[in-house]
Amino acid sequence: MRPIKEAMRKQLGEARPGPNGNGSPVVAASTQVRLLPVSAKIELALSREIDDYAKAHGITRSRAAGQYLTIARETLRSREGVAAGKAEEILEALEGVRTVVELLGPPSFGLMRLLAHWSTQSGGLKVSEDELLAELRSVAADEWEQVLSEAERELHEALWKARTEGRQ
Repeated sequence: MRPIKEAMRKQLGEARPGPNGNGSPVVAASTQVRLLPVSAKIELALSREIDDYAKAHGITRSRAAGQYLTIARETLRSREGVAAGKAEEILEALEGVRTVVELLGPPSFGLMRLLAHWSTQSGGLKVSEDELLAELRSVAADEWEQVLSEAERELHEALWKARTEGRQ
């Protein structure tokens, strides 16, 4: 390079053209995100919208398109979740569980009350009916919590497995 041109570059604070060809120093990949060119055919309305966005924000058309794609990626990722067919399947399963609980709940509570009553009537226990019923409810609640936590864990594992299989 000619000495005058090089001196002017130094004076203006410009770097010598490097391996990337634009005069910017090469930066390690960990400190700067590398942008890659993308070509796509889009509708005229979207093209105009990107142009308007670029003008309104004082950025290049390329930057505006990149921001649009970033927003689109985030939107698509936020929509990931349970597919419509899978959601229907889950709702049907929940309805089945609800039906079973409605069928089994009242008899279970009635059975607990009867057990507490009969146990205290025989005279073999040294606690009142109310104390025995409270103990039965406490134990039943603990058991129910354990069953629910196991079912929730299995559901999360199944959903995680479905998501990972869906991405492959």
